[in-house]
Amino acid sequence: MSNKSIARNKKAFHEYSFIEKMESGIQLLGTEVKSLKTRGGSILESYAKFNKSGELFVYQMNIPQYTFANRENHDPVRPRKLLLHKRELLKLKRFQEQQGFVIVPLNVYLKRGIIKVEIGLGKGKKLFDKRESIKKRISDRHIQRSLKTRSK
Repeated sequence: MSNKSIARNKKAFHEYSFIEKMESGIQLLGTEVKSLKTRGGSILESYAKFNKSGELFVYQMNIPQYTFANRENHDPVRPRKLLLHKRELLKLKRFQEQQGFVIVPLNVYLKRGIIKVEIGLGKGKKLFDKRESIKKRISDRHIQRSLKTRSK
């Protein structure tokens, strides 16, 4: 069964190198679910961090207001709780306390009718790392093109 992608964060792969990715649930309101299913959302500027009580929240995730809702509509950029097992939360908290590690939402998708968030634990890339990844991507693209032309 395939997962239907709602929002992707392509910029995160350029900015960070990820050591681990995991699937997480997200606590949403009804109007947020309807809005995501119809119009999508944006996670380009979003990040996740722990609050004082040890719960993981995602901030700056933009879900547009549902057009057919009444006055009970949601705030588009409110913090939303991520739902993970306790051992996963402890692991993420341990890594985030180390200097330089961040938790970033990478993908929001539908899985069997439920909205899930793929989060990545990553470390910021330096400028030379970014240049190196661009060079590698370009060389891989050239190799693939030469293999296609050779097989024809």
